[in-house]
Amino acid sequence: MKIQSLAELTDLGRVRLSANFFMRDMLASEVGNFYGVPNIPENPELAIEAGRNLCERVLEPLLNGVGHITIRSAYRSPTLNDYCHRLYTQGVKDAWCTCNEDNAGYHIWDRRDGEGRLGATATVVIPAYIEYFERTGDWRSLGWWMRDHLDYYAYVQFFPKLCAFNIGWREGELDQSIGYLDPPLRETLTRQGEPNFDGDHKAKYKHVSVLPCT
Repeated sequence: MKIQSLAELTDLGRVRLSANFFMRDMLASEVGNFYGVPNIPENPELAIEAGRNLCERVLEPLLNGVGHITIRSAYRSPTLNDYCHRLYTQGVKDAWCTCNEDNAGYHIWDRRDGEGRLGATATVVIPAYIEYFERTGDWRSLGWWMRDHLDYYAYVQFFPKLCAFNIGWREGELDQSIGYLDPPLRETLTRQGEPNFDGDHKAKYKHVSVLPCT
């Protein structure tokens, strides 16, 4: 059912996705705010279902492990994502959105991907990690910590600003890749099937005080 009134949008924002996250936390968008494009789900029920899986299975365990996390970007409506993608193709580099077909089941929570899988992505910053990252440039330690402590993430992709990262949940088999993207630079730390994927990686992050080793 589409949102057709302010009261319905207010109620959507009050939907509790997990112990510490509400739908309102997931709707902020600089592109939407600046260009006046509403970021409202076309299919709220599907967006809520995907968001609850992301929050309960991935974001809550992350928060419980490292403390406060900030949602930088999360849900994007098909309308907003398409607008953002068109801006990017026109050279607006701060509007970095892939097309709707590629983002379905990722940032577009209320559309399934090309294989029919439900999924959701959030862009996250860990405030306690920022100073360490800015001093060292080390995103890998955090990546290895997440590999050891999060069971249900589908993928993690780091970016250079604030050590922000996309992290997602998705139905079906999980690649669980962890990597870094700073066009044109790309690096994959690990993924399912790689020799370094399984096992205890504590030695790779135990020197970082903000990452608990238990």
